[in-house]
Amino acid sequence: MENKLKKIFLEALNGKILERPPFWFMRQAGRYLPEYREIRHNIPSFLDLCYNPVFASEVTMQPIDRFKPDVAILFSDILVIPDALGRKVSFSKGIGPKLDPIISTKDVENLLVNNINHHLSPVYETVKKVKNRLPEDVSLLGFAGAPWTVATYMVEGGSSRDFLKVKTWAREDAERFDCLLSILVEATTDYLIGQIEAGADAIQIFDTWAGIVPSDQFNKFVITPTKKIISNVRKLKPDIKFIGFPKGIGPEISTYISETGIDCISIDSTLSPNYAAKYLQGDCTIQGNLDPVALLIGGKTMLKAADEIIKNLNDGPFIFNLGHGVMPQTPPENVVLLAEHIKSQGNQ
Repeated sequence: MENKLKKIFLEALNGKILERPPFWFMRQAGRYLPEYREIRHNIPSFLDLCYNPVFASEVTMQPIDRFKPDVAILFSDILVIPDALGRKVSFSKGIGPKLDPIISTKDVENLLVNNINHHLSPVYETVKKVKNRLPEDVSLLGFAGAPWTVATYMVEGGSSRDFLKVKTWAREDAERFDCLLSILVEATTDYLIGQIEAGADAIQIFDTWAGIVPSDQFNKFVITPTKKIISNVRKLKPDIKFIGFPKGIGPEISTYISETGIDCISIDSTLSPNYAAKYLQGDCTIQGNLDPVALLIGGKTMLKAADEIIKNLNDGPFIFNLGHGVMPQTPPENVVLLAEHIKSQGNQ
């Protein structure tokens, strides 16, 4: 007999209206959990953790054990793709990711395009381990970064305040930038197929920096690469469901939904749930969008904000989540309280 709780997440992705929303939280595994910090303390680098199936699977399971969401999301990072392509990637505490920036045509030509599945095989092993450990009522979500967002890190050498390097390069040398995006489309396709074959039930594509793309380039740099990845994956895995998270794209969100082929749109905290219900939910499932600061504050403030989102979105296909990731300073008990509150919705 198919398990009811596993069904709740996948049926929401299929557009079904449910009694209470399935839920999970972006960055639900991470620094806010003391059990994560204990594991991380004993591992030399963040990427070492991502490539260690024993510890990465344990970290993936930590939120499942603590507050029992309907979904486990693979513990990894969007920058394993440039790492697999041969670009040096490192993470420094308080600074964030650092990469050897791409500065020449030769840098693009030297990317190790045939190295993806070999280099990322430990991630696939993590997926298998998590799949074997998960309760039958919990779904497993794989993910990757969208080509535009990953390219910004590769060109800028990390995050940026103005993204001037990548914006300039994309206009001045469009052919070379298109080549980089094409490589990322193919690499991401292979990576996601590997995750699905290892046991992922669905996929989320994170386009964190989609909101900085000028409107005249939005289709070329955000829509088209995402559409290609989804189309490529579905040639081999036609039933897989996709969630898109194009953060901060404002009025372009309707085009993103209609053009990319996603099944669910994850909305950030700047978008009104009422707007999403009126203008977006008729076209796809909505995921979101509690402000992570409300989760950080907790208590009545958090629950009131959560109730407002549920009130607006629960009459259509809906998955409860945050508008971005759990903040490192968040008390774990706030997350537990929110989880219990969401699970109680079906009993009211």
